[in-house]
Amino acid sequence: MIGMMIVALAPTALLIGLGHVLRWRTALLPEAFWPPAEKLAYFVLLPALIVHGLATADLSEVPVGAMVAAIGLPLVITGAGLALARRPLGIEPAAFTSVFQGGVRFNNYVGVTAALALFGPQAAALSAIAIATIVPIANVLCVTVFARYVPGGASEDGSAAGQASVLHTLKLLSRNPLILACVLGIALHAFHLGLPPGVEGFFKALGQAALPLGLLCVGAALDRESLGRSPRLAVISSVAKFGAMPLLTALGCLAFGLTGAPAMLAVLFNALPTASSSYVLARQLGGDAPLMASLVATQTVVAVITVPLAMIAAQAVFP
Repeated sequence: MIGMMIVALAPTALLIGLGHVLRWRTALLPEAFWPPAEKLAYFVLLPALIVHGLATADLSEVPVGAMVAAIGLPLVITGAGLALARRPLGIEPAAFTSVFQGGVRFNNYVGVTAALALFGPQAAALSAIAIATIVPIANVLCVTVFARYVPGGASEDGSAAGQASVLHTLKLLSRNPLILACVLGIALHAFHLGLPPGVEGFFKALGQAALPLGLLCVGAALDRESLGRSPRLAVISSVAKFGAMPLLTALGCLAFGLTGAPAMLAVLFNALPTASSSYVLARQLGGDAPLMASLVATQTVVAVITVPLAMIAAQAVFP
């Protein structure tokens, strides 16, 4: 079982490693390649994968409501726990925004690639359900935390700078390509429209390109110089992400009667390392961006060990 799990997850780790080598160890690709490549994967390829997965999926046997609850509730509980623990743990407000993001956000590319490797074609639709659950909840929680803990100043129109940034971010969330893709895919599925044969192949081809390019970009963003900074805060954030989140998700699956692949995939997505885009949000909203970069790098490396362990434990609980 352990060997099978390692073999299934090995391509994910190898693609991340290759992305790191291509950016930091060779001159094969120019530095200017990576920002547009990441935008292409995030704004075009990954949304195409989500739309195709939802529009063409057979969800008749999938307990969607139980899966949404088992994934969503741990996000809220973990976020609340971190907020309550901030003052006793002595975490400064700006630093806390990074710790919080590290505790509740997730890396789409790692999750979908690992899910497809472990569960096969059915994982595309299940992953889309997980993304449709996590993306809005995690982003709303993070924006709320920034509004509460980032020191405000005055903007040009006289409003608080933090509030103005948060309003701007909320507008961006309403145009989030992953959320829009989930809405479109769910609508196509709900109205039994599907995708026309030619269009279906188009979306499928784009979706297949999303994961290798996305994982290469994850590796390219992995800056070794960021590793090891603020170890105490890295431990706090990682305990929430790799300990509390998967444990609460497993308990939620048991409580809502979720078993098999849906339960294991729910645990997988809530055990993923935080997203590299967390750094962008920290920089935009005035959080501790250097700390966020450190947490992204640290969690990406640690996840090579923790994600397989989480899946082995989930396999034992949800055979």
